[in-house]
Amino acid sequence: MVLSKIQDGISAYTQWLNRTRHHPSLYKWESLQNFQLHWNPTAPDPAEMFDRCLQNSDTRRQWQDGNWQPKRMMLEFWRFEPQTVRAMFDDLFNEKFAPENRISRFMFGCDALLADYKKTHATTIENNHYHGDYRAPALYLSLHSPEGYAPYDFPMFREALVRLGARDIPEVNDIGRYFKVLKTLMTFLDKSPATAEALQKHLHPHRHYRGRTMLLVEDYCRFLVMENV
Repeated sequence: MVLSKIQDGISAYTQWLNRTRHHPSLYKWESLQNFQLHWNPTAPDPAEMFDRCLQNSDTRRQWQDGNWQPKRMMLEFWRFEPQTVRAMFDDLFNEKFAPENRISRFMFGCDALLADYKKTHATTIENNHYHGDYRAPALYLSLHSPEGYAPYDFPMFREALVRLGARDIPEVNDIGRYFKVLKTLMTFLDKSPATAEALQKHLHPHRHYRGRTMLLVEDYCRFLVMENV
């Protein structure tokens, strides 16, 4: 990535935050706040807990989009095999291992759960757990550990790399590189306190998560793509 493009993009992004009256993606900070408040895998009713974790007053698009419905299926899994699902999430959030390996194991666990679910529910028409494209596992990571992860959008990520003059633009999903690149870009955003301050003006003190989060750099990358910077 070209340093001047990164810095110019941060300047333009900060100006955009300052002049924008209604930030279009604040729902992400609300979702993060809800998850941080309610995540408790040892709750007596883990399915009800998970349902409360993934709530938003504006949109469901982070976990429901047309035929993509990972929350609905994960709720079925919590009701079906809560101990197995709890162990899967414990492993997914275990920072001792590389995130791409944890996500791979999580998706394998979802495959196995779906197969067992279909055996037990003979009349079910479910054939997809909706966790195989990285979006849902990355979302869970970003909600649980916001300083290290952000929601995953491969087309957006790829185009942002183009805007920043990166070499070796990926042609297929590369979740490990995504997280590494975002952490690198976050180091530059951390050196621009005016950017974080500009974002804070959009966040409600009770409705939105206001701590340091990789949502800032994900939002920066989305700005580069949407505003054609």
